[in-house]
Order: sequence, then C-alpha cells, then structure tokens
Amino acid sequence: MTTARVPAQAKVNLLLHVLARETSGYHSIETVFLRLDLADEVVVRTSSRRSLDCSGPAMPATGLGRVERNLAFMAAREYAEATGWPNGFEIQIVKKIPTGGGLGGGSADAGAVLRALDAMSPHPLGPRLASLATQIGADVPFMTVSAPMAIAWGRGERMLPLPVLPPRPVLLIVPQVPVATADAYSWLASDRGVYTPVARVLAPAVLADWTSIAPIARNDFERVVARRHPVIAQLVDELRAVGAGLAMLSGSGSTVFGVFDDEPDAAAVARSTGQDVIQTNTSDRVVGVELEQ
Repeated sequence: MTTARVPAQAKVNLLLHVLARETSGYHSIETVFLRLDLADEVVVRTSSRRSLDCSGPAMPATGLGRVERNLAFMAAREYAEATGWPNGFEIQIVKKIPTGGGLGGGSADAGAVLRALDAMSPHPLGPRLASLATQIGADVPFMTVSAPMAIAWGRGERMLPLPVLPPRPVLLIVPQVPVATADAYSWLASDRGVYTPVARVLAPAVLADWTSIAPIARNDFERVVARRHPVIAQLVDELRAVGAGLAMLSGSGSTVFGVFDDEPDAAAVARSTGQDVIQTNTSDRVVGVELEQ
C-alpha cells in the first residue's frame, strides 16, 4: 500500500478585498494569501475502499459533519474521477487548525490530499492540479501550489506567486463566536447596499516587505463582522496594544491574528483576553509530501 504524508498548512489573508457578485452567485475577490507553520497532519493511502477519519485537538465536539461533504474527501473523489486513479483511498487527518475560523483548515486539508495523490499518481497532473482544485473551493487552489505567498483574484483560481516575506511570530486568537461564511457575505452586501467595489492596482513593491504591507493590510469582512460581534474589534485592538505590527481578521472570521517583530507573550494575551490563543509563525516554505511504500 502506497502512503503519502503531508502537513496541511493554515493560511491568513494579509489583504482581502471583496468585489462584485458574479452571475454565478459567487463574489470575486482580491486577496494576498500567506501560509503559516500551524498545520493539520494528513495521511493518504491508496485502498480498495473510500474512507476519511478525523481526530485531533481542534476537532469540534459535534464533529465535522457528513464525510461526503468534507473538502478533503471531495478532493480525493474529484481527483479519482478526473484521472481514473485511484479506485479507493483512505484519508486520516489530525486536526490542529481551528475549524470555521477563517484559517483555511478545510481547504488546506483538501489541498494536501490533492498534493498527496498527485505525488503518488503514476500520471500526475502537475500544474493542472490547481485547476482541479478550483472545483472544490475558493482557497483550495492556493493550497495546492508550492508558493507560500501569492496574490489571487476571482475565486482564488487566478494567482501570482509573490516573493515570500521573512517569517514572523504570529498569535491567533480564536473567540468562541461562530461566523458562517455565507452570513459574512450577506452582512457585507447589506452594509454596502448598491455600492460596487472595484479591484485596486497594487505595485509589487507594496507587497515586498512587512513595513510596506502593514499600511494596506485590510479585510473587507472585519468591520461588518465586528458590528455583529464587537469582540472582534476588541481583540484586534488588544493585539496592537501588545506590539503587533499588523493585526486583523483572517478570512471571514472569526479568528483574529497579529504579526510581531519579536516573540510575543502568548500566555499573557490569553489571560488578558480570556480567549484561546495559538502561537505560530508565518512560513517561508510549503512543506513537501513524504512518500512511503
């Protein structure tokens, strides 16, 4: 039995600009993705059956729902249908990325599964893997490429890899506030009314270092989510107060992250906020797939 192991690295959005709603019903976005060291552990085996097993410290008490709707399982199924291989698969995931927090955990798992299968495949898709990933979710294409940082447009399928920023310490604060992505888009549309935003032109130099990125770092969801859940704004302010050079909401929330020049005191932040705090780093690489026979 062939086995592949790969960390499914979380991501943050250093920029998230939500554009007009398309005729398909989806909103186009402009975003800057950056991977973190925080990762789920993913193992994929070829098999005669199709299965998914999830465990780990970040597993919600209610589980992850139906297996058939899990992005990792969907990714394996799409790969098998698109390529005719493998007939079956067994997926094991140890969850360490908070679920539903805007850190791309489900998408990271899906991307890891696609990368694992492609590494084992007798006829790998290579660069075409990102196109297959588009059918699964907006963040999944980024999770299949070897670039740890990229700017993306559309539904995340159009990407330009960027020179990666030097790694920095990161604190993730995970409030017990559920924010469904569909709700976040609905709130944003309600607050905007008929206003239709347009994409901005970003000079490459603006994305070249932490000092130049900090002034433009912005998440369109942050204000509308914070209006419904004021704790979000409070946590952003808390991270800035303890020295974060950049602090904001990740994705559609509800996780708030802060990027620091020096190692922050995570325990102190946890005590002062009364929230769960995870310490990690931004990543300057995408960890590769390990194969076992």
